[in-house]
Amino acid sequence: MYHPDLLRHPDSCPALVLNADYTPLSYYPLSLWPWQTAVKAVFLERVDIVAQYAREVHSPNRSFKLPSVIALRQYVKPSENPAFTRFNLFLRDRFECQYCGDLRELTFDHVVPRAQGGRTTWENVATACAPCNLRKGGRTPAEAHMHLFRRPYRPTSWQLQENGRSFPPNYLHDSWRDYLYWDIELEA
Repeated sequence: MYHPDLLRHPDSCPALVLNADYTPLSYYPLSLWPWQTAVKAVFLERVDIVAQYAREVHSPNRSFKLPSVIALRQYVKPSENPAFTRFNLFLRDRFECQYCGDLRELTFDHVVPRAQGGRTTWENVATACAPCNLRKGGRTPAEAHMHLFRRPYRPTSWQLQENGRSFPPNYLHDSWRDYLYWDIELEA
């Protein structure tokens, strides 16, 4: 019987990594390990195999089905306060300009401009498209007669994970279905 996993190159067989409570370590980016890292973790007894691909790898004296879902044996407590990065800022703001809603040419904007004493903090930076950022310039939103959809805030890691669930990756293996909660059709 034909199985699509049998034709896949091992490099296209990542393992979904779950925490010890069987929730993904991360939704965005999705917590995936390359097959080599997953197999090494299995042999070091750091993870349990939850599901496998039909694809096998071979050593001189052994065959091994590649894991498609693994769970850590020890629970990793997520950090409550995420790092301030451009990516996390865009994720907090759902990858849309906070002035016009555009999804293209995203930059970040200091609500109170640095020239006016504004700092680069969660509470003072918002996602902005390049045209809105240029239009606002070195002024506050009020001075520029522009309105923010949402005031900037310091998100928790949980809030970023929840936002990340709105952006499923391009590829999801069917064996991951029970552990991910996107409302889309998963690929086989």
